[in-house]
Amino acid sequence: MVKSRASRGILLTSNLPQLQNLIKRDPEGYKEEFLTQYNHYVSLLRLQQVSSVTSTSTSATNDKSNDLFGDLITFISQVSQCYPEETKDLPAQFKGLLLGTGMGMEGGQTVKGDLRRTVVKNLVMLRNKDTIDSIELLQTLLPLLPQVPSALRGIIRHTILTDIKTSNQKTKNHRLNRVVQSLLFGMVESGMGAEVIGDKGKGKGKEKGGEAMWAVMMVKELWKKGVWTDAKTVSIVALAAFHPNTKVQSAALHFFLGSDNEDIDSSDDEEEGIRESRRGVRKMEHRMQVGKSGRKTEKLLSAMKKETNKRRAKHAAGLGTTPNFPALELLHDPQTFGEKLYDNLHKHDKIYSLDHKILIMQLLSRVMGTHKLCVLGFYSYIIKYLTYHQLQVTLILVSLAQSVHELTPPDVLTPVIHKLAQEFVHPGVGAEVIAAGLNAIREVCRRQPWCMEEDLLTDLIDYRKSKDKGVVTASRGLLQLFREVNPGMLKRRERGKAASMGLIGSQVLAYGHSKDAANGIEGLELLEEHFAAMRKEANGGDSDEEMEVDEDDEGGWDKWDVESESGSESSGWEDVSSGDEDLEISDSDDEEDRKRIRKEKKLRKKGKKGEEDKDENDDDKEEDEEMDDAKSTVSAATTAVSQDTKKLSLLAQQKILTPADFALLNELRLKAAKDLAESGGGSGAKRKLAALEASKRHVDADEAERFLTEAEILGPRKKVKSTWEEKMEMVQKGREGREKFGSLKGKKNKGTPSSSTNREKARNKPLMMAVHSNKVMQKKKASLRDKQIKLQAAIEKQKKLKH
Repeated sequence: MVKSRASRGILLTSNLPQLQNLIKRDPEGYKEEFLTQYNHYVSLLRLQQVSSVTSTSTSATNDKSNDLFGDLITFISQVSQCYPEETKDLPAQFKGLLLGTGMGMEGGQTVKGDLRRTVVKNLVMLRNKDTIDSIELLQTLLPLLPQVPSALRGIIRHTILTDIKTSNQKTKNHRLNRVVQSLLFGMVESGMGAEVIGDKGKGKGKEKGGEAMWAVMMVKELWKKGVWTDAKTVSIVALAAFHPNTKVQSAALHFFLGSDNEDIDSSDDEEEGIRESRRGVRKMEHRMQVGKSGRKTEKLLSAMKKETNKRRAKHAAGLGTTPNFPALELLHDPQTFGEKLYDNLHKHDKIYSLDHKILIMQLLSRVMGTHKLCVLGFYSYIIKYLTYHQLQVTLILVSLAQSVHELTPPDVLTPVIHKLAQEFVHPGVGAEVIAAGLNAIREVCRRQPWCMEEDLLTDLIDYRKSKDKGVVTASRGLLQLFREVNPGMLKRRERGKAASMGLIGSQVLAYGHSKDAANGIEGLELLEEHFAAMRKEANGGDSDEEMEVDEDDEGGWDKWDVESESGSESSGWEDVSSGDEDLEISDSDDEEDRKRIRKEKKLRKKGKKGEEDKDENDDDKEEDEEMDDAKSTVSAATTAVSQDTKKLSLLAQQKILTPADFALLNELRLKAAKDLAESGGGSGAKRKLAALEASKRHVDADEAERFLTEAEILGPRKKVKSTWEEKMEMVQKGREGREKFGSLKGKKNKGTPSSSTNREKARNKPLMMAVHSNKVMQKKKASLRDKQIKLQAAIEKQKKLKH
């Protein structure tokens, strides 16, 4: 029932929550009150529009009007679904307030402070009520990211990510994704024409382009959450990789490299998490000591310790990030992208810092290695950085090595190899430098062996006689590499037994030559035998496969007979137009076929040829002769297959091999190699087994191992003397889980905790109590005879102990 006019006097303009509640219950009855508040809202909106032109009011008046305006915005947004026609322009008005554009707000001043926060929250509420769609919301919020303070920016960022993720949760919302990606692309492209200032010198910190930075961060978050994984997303970050702002460019480079080094607080958060895990382990141990501990609690404690150690090792090794391989694979034009990266690196060499240049080198080398690109100017550019006293030289060596592939011209790499040998591998530097140089040369030659010269290789291999372990390992690795890829460049005594035997009648392919086409799949006969064994088990253990085929054929004939008879009876045909001769011929043919099949089965069981009857007609003799020829051909083929194991199997022609079949084939090859090595196959079988195991580890390895690391360039090192900090760290590690200044002896080693012993209690007893104890007083009151007896007993005991 609608309330009377008199009872509405209690409704005041300041009591908007009560009016809001009444409107939601009865929209039609309180429409006049709503229109009154809406007109007030429109007047304040126009006042806000012209506030930049006539700003004569005091700040207190402005604050009061802003508070009232914010309350009206919240009120109108809450009841907008009750009056959709009157509030149809509300989203456009909010957009104008936030961006200075929209309905009646062209060129107006945007709202600031708490009023802007109120407008943003109410705009999000309209989206939650489906008053506006996601596209209209995101078109308003995305441009606000570089303009608002950090508190409001967090709300906007969370809203954008949540809305996009929710819209793509069940199915991909391609329309929304295209619109948002176009907005982000425009945010990046808007600052591409600015001047490159660099990240060192006078212009450091004066770059522009904050909107591009937020666009890259949004793309990275959506990529990390798995919402956007398409090529257009990668193209946005690829464009940002050439942005004049070095911070934007660095964020884009880190996206492709898969690292989060630009996040300052990431390392601190990880360390804090490790400390929290340690405290949790100590609390659990204390709880088990003072209370009851069951098997479940012990398992929980073991799992906590394992997780803590894993996180600690992961943080210490710096393995918290992995390269972003899918993004590298989705680059639209890798060759153009790589050439632009090199041009940017070469053109702005003097205004970029070394860290930024190394980031560009790393990305360029990974793109070149992944897509087999040839950016030949990169090798002449990197030569000037190949000195052992260069900062972060190991990262530069890693970038050089992983940029090389089999399509890189050897003539371009030969000067690089000479530079590495001259700077790193000579007696005037330390052992660590020599090992790093040899490892870098080995990794380059592993990808392109023809860049090495014979004289230089001989000198480098001689370092295997060094006294340093790292140098010896690096030199032997280079020797082993050329024993595998090109033994002809080694001296005869350095080739090894296997390489010397392999050189007979073989020639290493030169640069630009490809190997011959494969004539089969290695080890396919093992897979065929496996399938044959499975069929044998399924058919009851019959060893003769041909017998199974014939039995199946005979069963097929019998079934055909039954079907033909039943078909003739049920079809309703009673009159046959054919003559008796035709019927006799068909019966005789069927009978002859059955006789021939039975005869062949008997011949196979006996294992010898059957003799032909002289009374049979000529047709039977010809058929038997053809069958004998077929048998002899099959037996000859079987013998040939047994003699030549390299013959191509027909399994690949009869069956489409699936990835599961190839995985099974690899397992069968590995099993056969193990059996051959264990049964005395010699060193060749052992080398083949090692190669198969290495290839299996390479396939099963994580994608992060596709690229080099600094540890592979530095190589194994001899343990040096610990510093004071390292010693103290080991001391602190040993004190974990132990009471302060406490000993592990005595009751702490017992299975069941108990009180201290009487001897321990007497040790802490006060002196005056010990003096007046019963034991001491009895000694004092003892007679001379008792003292003599005790003394004699003590002397006898000492004599026995000496013997």
